[in-house]
Amino acid sequence: MRPEQDDAGALSRRAAAGVEQAADGTEQVTNGTQQAADGFEVDEEVQHALDRLTLLINAAEALSSTLDVDQGLRRLCRTIIPGLADWCAVDLLDDRGRLRRLVVEHRDADVTSPGLDEGLLPAAEGSAASVARALLGVGPVLLTDIPPPKDTDDPPYAREKELFERLAADTAVVAPLRARRQVLGVLTLARTRREAPLTEDTLSLVEDLAHRVALAVDNARLHAEARHTAERLQRSLLPDLPTDGPLDVVARYRPASASARVGGDWYDAFVMPDGAMTLIIGDVAGHDLRAAVMMSQTRNMLRGIASDRKEPPGKILARLDAAHHILYPDQTLTCIYALVERLGRDEPWLLHYAVAGHPAPLLVTHDGETRFLTGGRGVMLGVDPEGHRPAATDTLPPSSTVLLYTDGLVERREEDLGRGLARLRQHAAALAREPLPTFCDGILEGMAGGGSDDVALIAVRTAPPHAGPAVATP
Repeated sequence: MRPEQDDAGALSRRAAAGVEQAADGTEQVTNGTQQAADGFEVDEEVQHALDRLTLLINAAEALSSTLDVDQGLRRLCRTIIPGLADWCAVDLLDDRGRLRRLVVEHRDADVTSPGLDEGLLPAAEGSAASVARALLGVGPVLLTDIPPPKDTDDPPYAREKELFERLAADTAVVAPLRARRQVLGVLTLARTRREAPLTEDTLSLVEDLAHRVALAVDNARLHAEARHTAERLQRSLLPDLPTDGPLDVVARYRPASASARVGGDWYDAFVMPDGAMTLIIGDVAGHDLRAAVMMSQTRNMLRGIASDRKEPPGKILARLDAAHHILYPDQTLTCIYALVERLGRDEPWLLHYAVAGHPAPLLVTHDGETRFLTGGRGVMLGVDPEGHRPAATDTLPPSSTVLLYTDGLVERREEDLGRGLARLRQHAAALAREPLPTFCDGILEGMAGGGSDDVALIAVRTAPPHAGPAVATP
């Protein structure tokens, strides 16, 4: 082999190993590593920083993957085991100031099981336990000498040492979970192997991790509080329903599962002076406070218009459209206005109704036959206040159910609307003979789980043949 070939071969081998020759003839590492005596290895400090960054990224992903606090913390513990610790525990203060252990996860699934070490903990005030000190904001603290449990009048301390002994903690770090200048709980990490203990170098990483956990817990609680407040506001705007008479009326409202915003869905029912039952369902466009306020005002306005004089449903909606155009010229909404009445004891119940861009009512007979009532359809309110509003009348068989609902019940992003309507008919047919509250609950359970929109529904059921007075009131 010629020398030129030998030099070329050596050069190619150095390139394959990640080395190149600089202009001054010295060899440099091209992959950002240092040359060790026995080869090329990643710089220890760089690798340590990368490992730390990777752990924090994985922890952040675990915490942000859900708004459920318990589930998020369990995912977090499974993320940091066994890379950072052999087992970990998370304790949180509840709304009454009590400390509750939510999660205990171990690298060996046979050592512990969900719920075994979890639950309410003894009051920590005045205790010598590390958890008690962490609740005061002290930490993170490294524990390298963990004494065995012993009889003591300090329940939190005894509970802590018992857990350390049972899970064979050799070293541990206990850190407070702080957010917005408040301590929300405690994070405990432990190693069981003497050859790989937790050290002082771990404290800064645990402190960073605890801060991220606290922010995630705080955000989840703020979201839950906002959602609860929004739901209470929404429900406070919904009316009470008539409870007496030959017509059963039941309504349900379910907020969007992933939203903390109020919406514009509403229902209403009341009895007219002549005994006819008024049924209303509507949906104002938008999911914010403005939509909720407009919904409440529109409902009250429709009540006033309907109570002023008894007119066909088409004319009632036309009057509402005209008033709405004056007050909210740029806002649209959908609505159904219906009247349920009969002319005498031996006469059938009649449904007079008009639909303004809303999903069609569903009629369900006692025998489980279903059909959508497609008459009386017009455009949504707020589009053409001068347009004609048609109305329709259908006869209701004895013991039949009429269901009015908002589009959140049947619409899904991942499926065609026709499939949602078909599913509604199937569920309604299966529930046709159930009591009306069970019917409505079953419809919600079968149709609205995990939906991204609010759902409101109202159902009325006619009396059996020849039952009750000729009007909707006793």
